[in-house]
Amino acid sequence: MFVYSFKASTVRILGVVCVALVGLIALVAFVPTYVTAGGTDAPAGQVSAQGTSISYDKIKSEQDVVKFLSQFGWQVEGKAIEVKEVSVPAEFDKIYAGYNQIQLAQGLDLTRYKGKEVTRYTFRVTNYEGHEGTVYANVLVWRKKVIGGDICSAEITDGFVQGFEKK
Repeated sequence: MFVYSFKASTVRILGVVCVALVGLIALVAFVPTYVTAGGTDAPAGQVSAQGTSISYDKIKSEQDVVKFLSQFGWQVEGKAIEVKEVSVPAEFDKIYAGYNQIQLAQGLDLTRYKGKEVTRYTFRVTNYEGHEGTVYANVLVWRKKVIGGDICSAEITDGFVQGFEKK
């Protein structure tokens, strides 16, 4: 027969450990996140200009990309002009660092995807106001989540590149 005895300090320590464990489990269970093994994939709680919450995940097809862009008020032709696997460079040059600044401004960050193959969907935007030329929407997707992208003009001179939010 074994007899165990506990001091009051041992019981107190066990109680603190149990409370901490319950708190940690509650945080994991009830706090919504977009965290994966690679880090945060999308800005949490972003709201569109229309006042709705923006969803950056569950992108499995061209139609899902069209729905994603519509959250920002963009209308695009139903079929993508191009769907292509592209590599995010392992080292950013000046141009790509500038492009990542656009991503950072919209709550995204391409640095954690350096060296990864991602899918780029390109659509023609049909409702960009105040520009006479062709406007494209580029959306970068990795593991069914939007990780970056832009709205840009096709013209080299007088061109523009901006984030997804309408200006």
